[in-house]
Amino acid sequence: MSPEKRAPLDRRRVADTALRLLNEVGLDGLTLRAIAKELDVKAPALYWHFKDKQALLDEMATEMYRRMVAGTALDPADSWQQRLLRANRALRAALLGYRDGARVFSGSRFTDTEHAPAQEANLRLLTEAGFTLAQAVHAGRTANAYTVGFVIEEQGVQPLPGERREGYDVEERARRLAEYPLAAEAGKLLFAGYDEQFEEGLALVIAGIGARYGIG
Repeated sequence: MSPEKRAPLDRRRVADTALRLLNEVGLDGLTLRAIAKELDVKAPALYWHFKDKQALLDEMATEMYRRMVAGTALDPADSWQQRLLRANRALRAALLGYRDGARVFSGSRFTDTEHAPAQEANLRLLTEAGFTLAQAVHAGRTANAYTVGFVIEEQGVQPLPGERREGYDVEERARRLAEYPLAAEAGKLLFAGYDEQFEEGLALVIAGIGARYGIG
Protein backbone atom coordinates (compact mmCIF):
# COMPACT_ATOMS: atom_id res chain seq x y z
CA MET A 1 0.00 0.00 0.00
CA SER A 2 1.35 3.45 -0.93
CA PRO A 3 2.12 6.06 1.78
CA GLU A 4 -0.76 8.14 0.41
CA LYS A 5 -3.21 5.31 0.95
CA ARG A 6 -1.92 4.76 4.48
CA ALA A 7 -2.36 8.43 5.38
CA PRO A 8 -5.27 9.31 7.69
CA LEU A 9 -8.51 9.99 5.87
CA ASP A 10 -9.88 13.52 6.15
CA ARG A 11 -12.19 15.78 4.15
CA ARG A 12 -9.46 17.58 2.26
CA ARG A 13 -7.70 14.37 1.25
CA VAL A 14 -10.96 12.90 -0.02
CA ALA A 15 -11.69 16.07 -2.00
CA ASP A 16 -8.18 16.08 -3.46
CA THR A 17 -8.57 12.48 -4.59
CA ALA A 18 -12.01 13.24 -6.02
CA LEU A 19 -10.64 16.16 -8.05
CA ARG A 20 -7.89 14.00 -9.50
CA LEU A 21 -10.39 11.28 -10.36
CA LEU A 22 -12.76 13.84 -11.85
CA ASN A 23 -10.36 14.46 -14.74
CA GLU A 24 -10.40 10.78 -15.57
CA VAL A 25 -14.09 9.90 -15.28
CA GLY A 26 -16.01 13.19 -15.32
CA LEU A 27 -18.77 14.21 -12.94
CA ASP A 28 -21.21 11.49 -14.02
CA GLY A 29 -18.63 8.78 -13.38
CA LEU A 30 -17.49 10.21 -10.06
CA THR A 31 -19.08 8.03 -7.40
CA LEU A 32 -18.29 7.61 -3.73
CA ARG A 33 -17.54 3.97 -4.51
CA ALA A 34 -14.97 4.95 -7.14
CA ILE A 35 -13.33 7.45 -4.79
CA ALA A 36 -13.23 4.89 -1.99
CA LYS A 37 -11.56 2.39 -4.32
CA GLU A 38 -8.95 5.01 -5.27
CA LEU A 39 -8.27 5.60 -1.56
CA ASP A 40 -8.25 1.85 -0.82
CA VAL A 41 -11.04 2.13 1.73
CA LYS A 42 -14.63 0.91 1.91
CA ALA A 43 -17.29 3.33 0.67
CA PRO A 44 -18.97 3.64 4.11
CA ALA A 45 -15.74 5.19 5.44
CA LEU A 46 -16.43 8.26 3.31
CA TYR A 47 -19.80 8.81 4.97
CA TRP A 48 -17.99 9.75 8.18
CA HIS A 49 -16.89 12.87 6.29
CA PHE A 50 -19.62 13.47 3.71
CA LYS A 51 -23.29 12.64 4.14
CA ASP A 52 -23.87 12.47 0.37
CA LYS A 53 -22.34 13.32 -3.00
CA GLN A 54 -23.46 16.95 -2.85
CA ALA A 55 -21.59 17.44 0.41
CA LEU A 56 -18.49 16.11 -1.34
CA LEU A 57 -19.07 18.41 -4.32
CA ASP A 58 -19.27 21.35 -1.88
CA GLU A 59 -15.86 20.42 -0.49
CA MET A 60 -14.45 19.93 -3.99
CA ALA A 61 -15.68 23.39 -5.03
CA THR A 62 -14.14 24.85 -1.90
CA GLU A 63 -10.81 23.18 -2.66
CA MET A 64 -10.97 24.49 -6.22
CA TYR A 65 -11.41 27.99 -4.82
CA ARG A 66 -8.53 27.55 -2.36
CA ARG A 67 -6.23 26.57 -5.20
CA MET A 68 -7.46 29.43 -7.37
CA VAL A 69 -6.58 32.11 -4.82
CA ALA A 70 -3.46 30.51 -3.32
CA GLY A 71 -0.54 32.90 -3.58
CA THR A 72 -2.60 35.66 -5.17
CA ALA A 73 -3.46 39.10 -3.82
CA LEU A 74 -6.06 41.69 -4.75
CA ASP A 75 -4.75 44.88 -6.32
CA PRO A 76 -6.02 47.85 -4.28
CA ALA A 77 -5.61 50.07 -7.35
CA ASP A 78 -8.25 48.13 -9.31
CA SER A 79 -11.33 49.89 -10.58
CA TRP A 80 -14.54 47.96 -10.06
CA GLN A 81 -14.46 46.96 -13.74
CA GLN A 82 -10.89 45.67 -13.45
CA ARG A 83 -11.76 43.69 -10.33
CA LEU A 84 -14.69 41.96 -12.03
CA LEU A 85 -12.52 41.22 -15.07
CA ARG A 86 -9.69 39.76 -12.99
CA ALA A 87 -11.95 37.72 -10.73
CA ASN A 88 -13.94 36.15 -13.54
CA ARG A 89 -10.92 35.47 -15.72
CA ALA A 90 -9.34 33.67 -12.78
CA LEU A 91 -12.54 31.72 -12.12
CA ARG A 92 -12.79 30.56 -15.72
CA ALA A 93 -9.15 29.47 -15.74
CA ALA A 94 -9.67 27.52 -12.52
CA LEU A 95 -12.80 25.77 -13.74
CA LEU A 96 -11.15 24.80 -17.02
CA GLY A 97 -8.50 22.94 -15.03
CA TYR A 98 -10.95 20.13 -14.27
CA ARG A 99 -13.20 17.99 -16.42
CA ASP A 100 -16.74 19.21 -15.63
CA GLY A 101 -15.19 21.80 -13.32
CA ALA A 102 -17.99 24.30 -13.91
CA ARG A 103 -20.67 21.70 -13.21
CA VAL A 104 -18.99 20.84 -9.91
CA PHE A 105 -18.77 24.52 -8.97
CA SER A 106 -22.30 25.41 -10.01
CA GLY A 107 -24.80 25.22 -7.16
CA SER A 108 -22.16 24.24 -4.60
CA ARG A 109 -21.57 26.10 -1.36
CA PHE A 110 -18.26 26.82 0.31
CA THR A 111 -17.57 24.75 3.39
CA ASP A 112 -15.37 27.32 5.15
CA THR A 113 -14.96 31.10 5.29
CA GLU A 114 -11.72 31.44 3.30
CA HIS A 115 -13.66 33.24 0.55
CA ALA A 116 -14.94 35.92 2.92
CA PRO A 117 -11.94 38.32 2.89
CA ALA A 118 -12.00 38.60 -0.91
CA GLN A 119 -15.77 38.90 -0.97
CA GLU A 120 -15.64 41.66 1.64
CA ALA A 121 -12.92 43.51 -0.29
CA ASN A 122 -14.81 43.23 -3.57
CA LEU A 123 -18.06 44.47 -2.08
CA ARG A 124 -16.22 47.34 -0.43
CA LEU A 125 -14.59 48.30 -3.72
CA LEU A 126 -17.94 48.36 -5.51
CA THR A 127 -19.78 50.26 -2.77
CA GLU A 128 -17.00 52.84 -2.62
CA ALA A 129 -17.38 53.24 -6.39
CA GLY A 130 -21.02 54.22 -5.88
CA PHE A 131 -22.95 50.94 -5.89
CA THR A 132 -25.40 50.21 -3.11
CA LEU A 133 -24.73 46.94 -1.35
CA ALA A 134 -27.65 45.32 -3.18
CA GLN A 135 -26.35 46.57 -6.52
CA ALA A 136 -22.85 45.33 -5.71
CA VAL A 137 -24.23 41.90 -4.89
CA HIS A 138 -26.27 41.83 -8.12
CA ALA A 139 -23.20 42.90 -10.13
CA GLY A 140 -20.93 40.25 -8.64
CA ARG A 141 -23.53 37.51 -8.87
CA THR A 142 -24.37 38.33 -12.50
CA ALA A 143 -20.73 38.27 -13.60
CA ASN A 144 -20.15 35.04 -11.67
CA ALA A 145 -23.22 33.39 -13.17
CA TYR A 146 -22.11 34.42 -16.66
CA THR A 147 -18.68 32.87 -16.11
CA VAL A 148 -19.91 29.59 -14.65
CA GLY A 149 -22.60 29.25 -17.31
CA PHE A 150 -20.15 30.06 -20.09
CA VAL A 151 -17.70 27.41 -18.91
CA ILE A 152 -20.46 24.80 -18.57
CA GLU A 153 -21.25 25.38 -22.25
CA GLU A 154 -17.57 25.52 -23.20
CA GLN A 155 -16.82 22.24 -21.44
CA GLY A 156 -19.85 20.67 -23.12
CA VAL A 157 -17.88 21.07 -26.36
CA GLN A 158 -14.30 20.85 -25.05
CA PRO A 159 -14.28 18.80 -21.82
CA LEU A 160 -10.55 19.45 -21.37
CA PRO A 161 -8.01 21.43 -23.41
CA GLY A 162 -7.26 19.53 -26.59
CA GLU A 163 -10.46 17.45 -26.41
CA ARG A 164 -13.55 18.05 -28.51
CA ARG A 165 -16.82 16.16 -28.31
CA GLU A 166 -18.09 14.39 -31.40
CA GLY A 167 -20.72 16.40 -33.24
CA TYR A 168 -19.09 19.81 -32.88
CA ASP A 169 -17.27 19.99 -36.19
CA VAL A 170 -17.86 23.57 -37.31
CA GLU A 171 -17.29 22.89 -41.01
CA GLU A 172 -19.65 19.91 -41.00
CA ARG A 173 -22.26 22.02 -39.24
CA ALA A 174 -21.89 24.73 -41.90
CA ARG A 175 -22.45 22.16 -44.66
CA ARG A 176 -25.61 20.88 -42.98
CA LEU A 177 -26.94 24.42 -42.59
CA ALA A 178 -25.95 25.62 -46.06
CA GLU A 179 -29.51 26.82 -46.74
CA TYR A 180 -29.23 29.15 -43.74
CA PRO A 181 -26.05 31.13 -44.39
CA LEU A 182 -26.14 33.33 -41.29
CA ALA A 183 -26.80 30.39 -38.99
CA ALA A 184 -24.07 28.40 -40.75
CA GLU A 185 -21.54 31.20 -40.36
CA ALA A 186 -22.51 31.69 -36.71
CA GLY A 187 -21.11 28.26 -35.85
CA LYS A 188 -17.59 29.65 -36.10
CA LEU A 189 -18.50 32.14 -33.38
CA LEU A 190 -20.52 29.75 -31.23
CA PHE A 191 -18.29 26.67 -31.14
CA ALA A 192 -14.73 27.97 -31.55
CA GLY A 193 -12.55 30.78 -30.24
CA TYR A 194 -13.75 30.43 -26.67
CA ASP A 195 -11.19 32.85 -25.24
CA GLU A 196 -12.45 35.64 -27.49
CA GLN A 197 -16.07 34.63 -26.88
CA PHE A 198 -15.59 34.80 -23.13
CA GLU A 199 -13.86 38.17 -23.17
CA GLU A 200 -16.52 39.74 -25.37
CA GLY A 201 -19.35 38.38 -23.25
CA LEU A 202 -17.71 39.48 -20.01
CA ALA A 203 -17.16 42.97 -21.46
CA LEU A 204 -20.87 43.10 -22.35
CA VAL A 205 -21.84 42.05 -18.83
CA ILE A 206 -19.61 44.65 -17.18
CA ALA A 207 -20.72 47.41 -19.55
CA GLY A 208 -24.31 46.44 -18.87
CA ILE A 209 -23.76 46.62 -15.11
CA GLY A 210 -22.34 50.13 -15.44
CA ALA A 211 -25.17 51.25 -17.71
CA ARG A 212 -27.87 49.73 -15.50
CA TYR A 213 -26.66 51.49 -12.37
CA GLY A 214 -25.24 54.60 -14.01
CA ILE A 215 -21.74 54.04 -12.63
CA GLY A 216 -18.71 54.53 -14.86
